[in-house]
Amino acid sequence: MTFCTSPGYTSFFLLSVLVYLANAGNFNQDVDITWGNGRGNIANNGQLLTLSMDKSSGSGFQSKNQYLFGRFDVQLKLVQGNSAGTVTTFYLSSQGSTHDEIDFEFLGNLSGDPYTLHTNVYAQGKGDREMQFKLWFDPTKDFHTYSVVWNPSRVIFYADGTPLREFKNKESIGVPFLKSQQMRVYGSLWDAEDWATRGGQVKTDWSQAPFTASYRSFSADGCTSSDLNSCSKANSTWMYQQLDSTAQQRMQWAQKNYMIYNYCTDVRRFPQGLPPECNSN
Repeated sequence: MTFCTSPGYTSFFLLSVLVYLANAGNFNQDVDITWGNGRGNIANNGQLLTLSMDKSSGSGFQSKNQYLFGRFDVQLKLVQGNSAGTVTTFYLSSQGSTHDEIDFEFLGNLSGDPYTLHTNVYAQGKGDREMQFKLWFDPTKDFHTYSVVWNPSRVIFYADGTPLREFKNKESIGVPFLKSQQMRVYGSLWDAEDWATRGGQVKTDWSQAPFTASYRSFSADGCTSSDLNSCSKANSTWMYQQLDSTAQQRMQWAQKNYMIYNYCTDVRRFPQGLPPECNSN
């Protein structure tokens, strides 16, 4: 299905993408490869990062800085071919049992089947807020941009500039929100054959290893202070960003046509009633 946007919206989106790509950082300066014993590599003078996985290990990286609110972008090309059992991630997380977390997880599949994009939000250790999508493009053929905007009022997930979901601050009705814990940015490629593909029915084909995912154009434009008042005064577009009517329509299009799971409609999972944020605008 084709979604039509106004020329003004399209021009604004393209300009925004170009600005963020122009401000993209350098992996050598911005991240540390933290595990994988040589399976993670930075190349092209810091412009490309690859993560690989074989039967012995996957690999991963984390940002050098911690952030309280911000906009975080990366271009990612996923494992090609039979990627069943693999999970490629781009996410933010704090530490501890009451951690906050914002997840992009790409669940591999058999050759020819689409990837599942698994998203989740944890606030003060509470997750169970999954939404899943089948994307409108093949994420293995080329690089595509995945973005998170996180500010005191909402978290927004984007794919190629299209908003996929929005998690609003609903503290007024007792829902915890991510507003006091600094988070690092992480990426990883790891084996989750026990659940990733068709609920674990399809296992990893190790004859296809090593599996490789590629990251580029990483940008972390966030507040590195842990002081909430200081960060709230940040002079950045993301601090007060929200979805206008055109972006809301775009998100509705994505959810109507490509969302395959929404925790807010899973009444079997929540027999005592859906989470309160599901019944609030």
